[in-house]
Amino acid sequence: MKSSAIAKNWVTEDNRISLVVENNGENTRVKTNLLGIPWYLFVLPLAMTCVMLLPQVREFFVRSGWRWVHVMLLSFGISFSLNPLFSKIAYNLNMLDSPDPRKLHKEATPLLGGAAVFTGFLAALLINGIFSLELNAILIASLFLFTVGVADDYREMPASIKLITQIICAVLVISCGIVLRVIPTSFGIFATMGNALLTVLWIIGITNAMNFFDGMDGLAAGLGALIAFFLGVVAFQTAQPFIGWIAVAMMGSCLGFLPFNFKARGNAAIFLGDAGSTVIGFILACVAVYGDWAESNTVVALISPLLIFWILIFDMVHITVDRILTGKVFNFHQWIEYVGQDHLHHRLAHVLGSNKRSVLFIYLLSLCLGISAVALRNARVIDAILLILQAAIVVVLITFLERRGRLLNGNATTGR
Repeated sequence: MKSSAIAKNWVTEDNRISLVVENNGENTRVKTNLLGIPWYLFVLPLAMTCVMLLPQVREFFVRSGWRWVHVMLLSFGISFSLNPLFSKIAYNLNMLDSPDPRKLHKEATPLLGGAAVFTGFLAALLINGIFSLELNAILIASLFLFTVGVADDYREMPASIKLITQIICAVLVISCGIVLRVIPTSFGIFATMGNALLTVLWIIGITNAMNFFDGMDGLAAGLGALIAFFLGVVAFQTAQPFIGWIAVAMMGSCLGFLPFNFKARGNAAIFLGDAGSTVIGFILACVAVYGDWAESNTVVALISPLLIFWILIFDMVHITVDRILTGKVFNFHQWIEYVGQDHLHHRLAHVLGSNKRSVLFIYLLSLCLGISAVALRNARVIDAILLILQAAIVVVLITFLERRGRLLNGNATTGR
């Protein structure tokens, strides 16, 4: 099992239900009530979800041209309402992420939050009758990836097996027409093969980058909600409501999970797990390929999603280069198996002094870059290039600052 925590008995303290688990021979108390949310705060989301499920209400939103609102509210309500249920299932199955020296949390935490997110996302689309061949391929591949992710959360699987699964899922969506068109078709078979390879690299890269960012409370889900929001905005800007509905469904389900995972006080009551973070990254990566992000302007069409996903891309490139240069990894197998606290959020937390500040800083950075992507709507090619250059300068400045901050903190610790 991925976690060595084993449930022992139920206890009651201060009107909250808790569970005592045995963690490597030591007793650890973990909250299993409504995940730290007072029961009365569930009334409104539950009532809203029940209302949104009524066919008459759905038809009203469709006729009014506000289907995206219905999709978002429904995905939020379902995701929010299901978190306590999946938390209890996780405890019953002992799917708990137990503390260890390389992790930031101090108590065993359930790992099935991603199930609530994926269920909310999937239900909102299906109930609203949002279908297409390409979307069906994304959903089927996501379900396969989610299943393997749940199995990995239950009993840790080799990284190579997870990578093969991601490749299969990427090939599935490519076979249904979701493919990047970077290399001109005039190159014939080379264009076909090259674009397919670039699509696989993009999907797998974003999928794993989002999984890497699931290292602090609220980071992966919050970043997923922000990326989905900006994909939705640009989709509606470019008259692609279908893409927009998919994006807001993901945004709503991520927001429904956040109250349990990112708290003003205290730690997360439930985690996404690999099943959640990889599926969020996979779906968003596929949506970016599925959409047409500019009208007859290839450069803008490429740069717009790059800006929206820039933080994930930068972190993936940074840790890869850094780990190779510092001798932490020497081959691809070591790279996919390596686990370390050298990601952007870890480095920023060291400089800023807390995990929450690091997460909020990354939120703000993502907002800035997303706004730049929205501004590309009527931009010239030179404007697009300048915006991507600006994004590169921003992250380089952040890298210099956090490295300098680490050096100063290290000197202060040693008394120099």
